[in-house]
Amino acid sequence: MASELLFSIRPARAADVARLGSIEVDAGRRFRDVGLDSIAGDDPPPAAELMTHIDGGTAWVAVDSTGEPIGYAVSSVVDGEGHLDQVSVVENAAGHGVGRALIDEVCRWATSLALPALTLTTFRDVAWNGPYYRRLGFEELAGGELGPELAGIRRTETERGIDVAPRIAMRLDLRT
Repeated sequence: MASELLFSIRPARAADVARLGSIEVDAGRRFRDVGLDSIAGDDPPPAAELMTHIDGGTAWVAVDSTGEPIGYAVSSVVDGEGHLDQVSVVENAAGHGVGRALIDEVCRWATSLALPALTLTTFRDVAWNGPYYRRLGFEELAGGELGPELAGIRRTETERGIDVAPRIAMRLDLRT
């Protein structure tokens, strides 16, 4: 039987930035297993982008019992709703509820701002993407249901070459 992973969630700090990039690279390697090598090799977010989230209070880290960051999430407001920009967990911590705890933290943040929902974009068929978010209650949005900012995010993803497999936008209603 696998041992329980002890972790906690806290706001991200400037000192975490380098580790967040490492987490992103480690988590991204899993995409090679599903034939998405270009995604696996994608660069982590720039430090300045992460610092903007940290300074804005929209970045959280999961830390293990030693205080080492093992996952992170960043969010923003898009079309008047919360938006999960990124959630990444190191591979050896995957499957222990770390991602779920980070998403729950983002939901608490959005709820504290009275935002009605949380949106995200993801790969439709990758097990730890679309199917996972469906299990958490997210619903796929049709193209016409995307607000202008969310549609802009999808356009940017296409321009950056992220659409190497079917991508979707999803939404979780936080009012229920």
